[in-house]
Amino acid sequence: MKPVKIGVLGLGTVGCGSVTVLTRNAEEIARRAGRKIEVSMAAVRDLDRARICNTEGIRLTTDPFEVANDPEVEIVLELMGGTELAREVVLQAIAEGKHIVTANKALIAIHGNELFSKAQEMGVMVAFEAAVAGGIPIIKAIREGLAANQINWLAGIINGTGNFILTEMKERGRSFENVLTEAQELGYAEADPSFDVEGTDAAHKLTILASIAFGIPLQFEKAMTEGITKITTQDVSYAEELGYRIKHLGVARMSSGGVELRVHPTLIPERQLIANVDGVMNAVLVMGDAVGPTLYYGAGAGDEPTASAVVADTVDVVRALTSDPENRVPHLAFQPDALTDIPILPIEEIKTAYYLRISVEDSPGVLAEITKILGDEEINIESFMQKDVEGEGVNENSSSWVPIILLTKVCREGRMNRAIAAIETLDCVAGEVMRIRVESLD
Repeated sequence: MKPVKIGVLGLGTVGCGSVTVLTRNAEEIARRAGRKIEVSMAAVRDLDRARICNTEGIRLTTDPFEVANDPEVEIVLELMGGTELAREVVLQAIAEGKHIVTANKALIAIHGNELFSKAQEMGVMVAFEAAVAGGIPIIKAIREGLAANQINWLAGIINGTGNFILTEMKERGRSFENVLTEAQELGYAEADPSFDVEGTDAAHKLTILASIAFGIPLQFEKAMTEGITKITTQDVSYAEELGYRIKHLGVARMSSGGVELRVHPTLIPERQLIANVDGVMNAVLVMGDAVGPTLYYGAGAGDEPTASAVVADTVDVVRALTSDPENRVPHLAFQPDALTDIPILPIEEIKTAYYLRISVEDSPGVLAEITKILGDEEINIESFMQKDVEGEGVNENSSSWVPIILLTKVCREGRMNRAIAAIETLDCVAGEVMRIRVESLD
């Protein structure tokens, strides 16, 4: 049987990693796929640029549409990133009857509904394992391995840059700004790190996970995101004193009113395995009704870890080339006509516990004023901690300020928003209240 010809869009880190793995493990891959797989052409921005992979025997072009339209190419690996050009090229390749493998989480999160609909119409596959958590086979695990389960919720550390920063703050007491600079020097963070540290990258991935977990259309625009830029070393230290670790967590949960879809800093009990995932590693915890909790851990980025997922998807596509399109594994786990448009809950409707750090005047009666406000909103306090004096002479009516730390019990976010707004108006409170959500993940 003749080899399957592959076209690659982009020979950057992941593209070259995929070519390297396909070449180095060609014999083993052919044994698994049932046919040889050959990279015949690739689209690049600069034909003369030096590359970290061997491109001998690969026809290079600067026009990605040339790959999409090549009659010999059966599978297109979209590894160039971005959304609009990638969307156009992928739609063209699908129109030409080609299967797609992509590592592009933004493309799937934003345009996935359109791409899957077109692919179903043309009888081709769009595989995207590498779009979430790099080399961790989390898409396949939820879509196929947990197909017997009703997924109740999932929570993931799905951005390595943010996890590296929080790990360094915890282990070495360094400031956010200091660690971010190092992350950029090490290549973990881009020159503009906002996608990573503000939660956009994680929200792309969480959108995809929620869709395959709950059988809903992709709805990235409704995901709530909050970054880690306001987290201080004091918060990290106080959390540890209380028995928690701070992680930038993506949470998707099915509730009676709809689906929660949120990315934000989160206190997690230190006893939880996912709380001890450090550095640039990723982990996803999934709760199924039959299997209970399952944890998936591994490298969430990098050339060969991500290439592992790209090539695995390619093998799956090759295996399915001759299969009946109607009997293939659905893109979003559920049959296309069985997806349900369950509403995404506004953040004000979600329920969770909270960590509050409040800078208050060191004088009698202050705590009573704060607890009264919380009580008026029916918010109960789980625990309380007061720290040492912060500064002298900050307020003409007092000699010092002290931080107090409150852990609340579970309450509705809208109530907490109103309570915080009221607390910040008190004369005995300085600045903004620091609020971090708390998840027990039990």
